[in-house]
Amino acid sequence: MSMKTLPLVFINLGGEMLYILDQRLQAQNTSEDNTEKVLNDIARTLFSKVFMDELLKPQQLYSHRTLKTVLTRLAHASIMRLNPASMDRLYELMIMTFKYQVLLCPRPKDLLLISYNHIDTVRELVKDTPVIVNQVAETHRKIIEVYSSLSEGEFQLLRQTLLIFFQDMHVRVSLFLKNEIQKPNGRFSLSTSGPVPHGIDVPGLIRTFDRKGREVGRGEFPTGGSYSSSIREGSFELHGDRVIRLGLNVYVPNGTMDDSEYLTHIWTDEDTPNLLAKEELNLLAWLMGSVQVENMPRAETGFWINLFSTDQEEEEKEGESAEFGVINIQAIQDQQATNELAQIVGQFAEQEKQPEDPSGNKGDDLLAMMDDL
Repeated sequence: MSMKTLPLVFINLGGEMLYILDQRLQAQNTSEDNTEKVLNDIARTLFSKVFMDELLKPQQLYSHRTLKTVLTRLAHASIMRLNPASMDRLYELMIMTFKYQVLLCPRPKDLLLISYNHIDTVRELVKDTPVIVNQVAETHRKIIEVYSSLSEGEFQLLRQTLLIFFQDMHVRVSLFLKNEIQKPNGRFSLSTSGPVPHGIDVPGLIRTFDRKGREVGRGEFPTGGSYSSSIREGSFELHGDRVIRLGLNVYVPNGTMDDSEYLTHIWTDEDTPNLLAKEELNLLAWLMGSVQVENMPRAETGFWINLFSTDQEEEEKEGESAEFGVINIQAIQDQQATNELAQIVGQFAEQEKQPEDPSGNKGDDLLAMMDDL
């Protein structure tokens, strides 16, 4: 596992977060002042010196649960608040987009170009705030300093670490499905055509050499695809043409994706979620004491926003999946059963204490630091 993966994860996911929020806030007619303040506050926190210095320390990649907690705190670093459903979909969309970018990355080293595209675009989003622009530029310099000296093998290990992190994420996105770059099971379909990575020969040619290293014959073999010569290498400097488009903001008018469809329909399950089953699980979680409710003071100057039309999605999915058999779980609370379960849980709590999970503290220092920003 690479110990230098975390900074690139936050930069790329943070960049995707800003892209999505910028598009959705504009689509919901949020005032320009509020939109600008939300983006500036999140970018200021993401690219703050203390936050980046902590991320740049060699450390293992966080779990999805810990990473989502930190990103939720990052999204709420502004006056905006997201409901849990919107945050879930925001996280899934960020993850699946970055996963697709990593899969399409021509060379492991080109992960830097994807990250630099995110940094360049975020710098453009906050261009009217010089302080944040300087923060972004300073972070960019640190990234260049840390990663420019890595070998090809270290970049390959970094990419492999990311792929392992993404391997169990198969959230279906309607636009990916429509363009046939994602299968119904949520896995991506990679093309076997197009330009080869920079510095790589077009496959299909076999050359034969003698003992003295002289070429004595040539042959060909079917490649199973249509490959072309590589394009020029992108710039790894502070400013320059990155050449590859992975990591750019696809939600702008001249982007390559239909933003409304891309952001509205995000499916996480093979079939329609059973709302009664969800209530049953919520009841069980409450009995086990694992549900915590956070109340936001109403006097706080901010606004709540639903990024995605959750209710509409549920209705559409319910209608589309009517052909499938559905097993309903009775979720009506029985008071006597509830009391008995509560007593059992209380006995467990008195008889034994759960050992502390050392991995559970991962990210706590980062969260505490974000509170101070």
